[in-house]
Amino acid sequence: MALKKIKQDLLRFLGNTLAGSLINLLIKTLSVERINYPPFLSSIEKGNCVVAFWHGKMFLGWHLQKEMNFSALVSMSKDGDVLANLLAKWGYKVTRGSSHIGGKEALEMMVGQSNAGNSFAITPDGPKGPIHKMKAGAVVLAKKCGQELFLVGIGYRRKITLGSWDSFEIPLPFTKAAAVYSEPFRIESNLTYEETSKVIETMELKLIELNKTAEAICLR
Repeated sequence: MALKKIKQDLLRFLGNTLAGSLINLLIKTLSVERINYPPFLSSIEKGNCVVAFWHGKMFLGWHLQKEMNFSALVSMSKDGDVLANLLAKWGYKVTRGSSHIGGKEALEMMVGQSNAGNSFAITPDGPKGPIHKMKAGAVVLAKKCGQELFLVGIGYRRKITLGSWDSFEIPLPFTKAAAVYSEPFRIESNLTYEETSKVIETMELKLIELNKTAEAICLR
């Protein structure tokens, strides 16, 4: 057990010290095409917004909002340390917490960050799935803060797909990537619980569709 812990600590140390440089280097080799990007930029210029992309697509998903005054909620786990350190280097305001334990408190933290002028990026099927099953966070945050919600579908021409619960994707160097942005969605603040649930279902289907579109674009 002691040897296993030493190996885990060593891997986390290497992840914290090397991950950022390696990921930045790999992303620089990608040819990224952004589709329907101007409405998103316009929303950022007017104020702040909420952006959602699947957990398995976050290799590029987080980087798309680099240095754009975004906030992120990252788990308190040791594995979350790697992501938190990387996002901080990319200009994110990182809050450590959990969206599945103490969900009410996590939502309050996110609302506070958004009201302070930060946009928020969310992986709505995280942190543990089920894969491509949208949870309430992104929609409820946009609803409570009166912000525009954007969904982003992401695809790669060539990639490695891990055997994790989220089928995490790592693009291969020098491959084509596509990020397809939805139109901005406004979630009415007076929606009932049932109406909000229907909106979440609609957004889930829309995000699945956007990812299919992004993947198809990469194969052209």
